[in-house]
Amino acid sequence: MTSVNLGKRHPAAYKGLLALGADVDAAVAEAGLDPLLAELVKIRVSQINGCAFCLRMHTRDALAQGESTDRLAVVAAWWESQYFTPVECAALALAEQVTEPAAPVRRVWDDGSLTDEQVSAVSWLAIVMNAWNRLAVTSHYPVAP
Repeated sequence: MTSVNLGKRHPAAYKGLLALGADVDAAVAEAGLDPLLAELVKIRVSQINGCAFCLRMHTRDALAQGESTDRLAVVAAWWESQYFTPVECAALALAEQVTEPAAPVRRVWDDGSLTDEQVSAVSWLAIVMNAWNRLAVTSHYPVAP
């Protein structure tokens, strides 16, 4: 099978995903979540999904917003470091749960660090990021130096 750029093939669906992403970004802001936390969630979801295109884009976005290289270097093993706040840890754990295949697991993120509104916002953020990752990986978006 040849690579098909799904966004170009079905631009209305792509525009719908863009609109959903904008709605979720608004929900993240309304929930009082830091924009850098949103970038960390996007990066972690993209790591799990193996999406080089989104990893590069959101790492660059995080750096432009002032994120440290130290924190970005350890986000793949965030639970092993002391770089992240309880809210960030809860959001990253929740994003992992939303991203990984469903299985009965202990909800380690559910320690009260996130409000119901924040749980909803982070869940939607992970859902949208999963969609973007799958679009980029399936379409074989180029990621050259």
